[in-house]
Amino acid sequence: MSNLTGLRHGDRDYRRAVLAMLAAGLATFNALYATQALLPILVEDLNITPTEAALTVSATTGMLAVCIVPMSILSERFGRGRILIISALAATALGLFIPLAPNAAALIALRGLQGIAIAGVPAVAMTWLAEELDPAALGRAMGLYIAGNTVGGLTGRLIPAGLLEITDWRTALLITAAIALFTAVLMAVLLPRQKNFTPKQIGLRSEITAMVGHLQNPQLLGLFLIAFVGMGTFVSLYNYFGFRMIDHFGLSPALVGVVFLMYLSGTWSSARAGAMAEKFGRGNVLTGGAALMLAGLLATAAGWLPLALLGLFLFTAAFFAMHSTASSWIGLAATDDRAEASSMYLFSYYAGSSLVGAATGAVFMSTSWAGFVLALAGILLLVLVIAVALRRRPS
Repeated sequence: MSNLTGLRHGDRDYRRAVLAMLAAGLATFNALYATQALLPILVEDLNITPTEAALTVSATTGMLAVCIVPMSILSERFGRGRILIISALAATALGLFIPLAPNAAALIALRGLQGIAIAGVPAVAMTWLAEELDPAALGRAMGLYIAGNTVGGLTGRLIPAGLLEITDWRTALLITAAIALFTAVLMAVLLPRQKNFTPKQIGLRSEITAMVGHLQNPQLLGLFLIAFVGMGTFVSLYNYFGFRMIDHFGLSPALVGVVFLMYLSGTWSSARAGAMAEKFGRGNVLTGGAALMLAGLLATAAGWLPLALLGLFLFTAAFFAMHSTASSWIGLAATDDRAEASSMYLFSYYAGSSLVGAATGAVFMSTSWAGFVLALAGILLLVLVIAVALRRRPS
């Protein structure tokens, strides 16, 4: 049901809630992608292939995807806020031990465990916002939460990459993990007590019924597919773009880390996606985002560095505008069992990150960069087709 008594702009607890969600995104997405900017260094230091190095990202997102639905179900019984706080603190504390991994197999295993711990935050954050905020304030707050995700993803990549100039990758990971833990503690302190949550008994049959019902909703099914394919394409490009920067353009690993400043374009676009959706319609924002992603992706095939970076900039901004719009649409398209709908969206999102991100490694290893980009473009066309179909439906 729609929340008619939720927090509004100007309320003290509204400001605390938005800041807490920003902190949650900063903490968990810092942890989630902490090894992505280090992939070329891991290849060299641990004597592994780029595809194997990418498993330090795919293992985390894969285990996160597997655990999102169970975490969401647990939140129906024990509360969203409790799951949020425990998950963020456990995930970031575990990050302190990851630099101690003696080899690649241990590193990948620890990153998988971290994915399990992280899962509780994305599993319930959007549902917490949908339940506690006034509907008129939801789009902007959702955009700010996702903006926090982008900044967290940026710092999780940029800090360890920048530290490579003065230390090794293990110390770099330790420092970024400490920063993530501090931010998680800040989230736990700021998060207001939930007022619109009613615990319910957990039943396997009822949960399966709810999820099957969501799959029969054309809008939700389309959004789930957009999350899977869009995020899979996004992570695939970022996993291997660093190798392109080093091998073709001759950048150092630390300079490759600076490339992740492109995430700031996503911070800007996700925070404004709500206003754009109100003005132009959610379907139009999704369609425009998919088209701009495709154009930006194709530009990264350029042999001229400024054009390739411009393409990455557009690709990133478009992706996060699309993700923010789709995320807020989930809470509106699912009038019942919102936690299950949000968790299914995020399962699709992170499953795409893990499965598509891992599978495209074989393409990267077996073809040229232009061939790799064309393969991703073929996948991304599906997002554009679905977005156009959703645009034609009432939203």
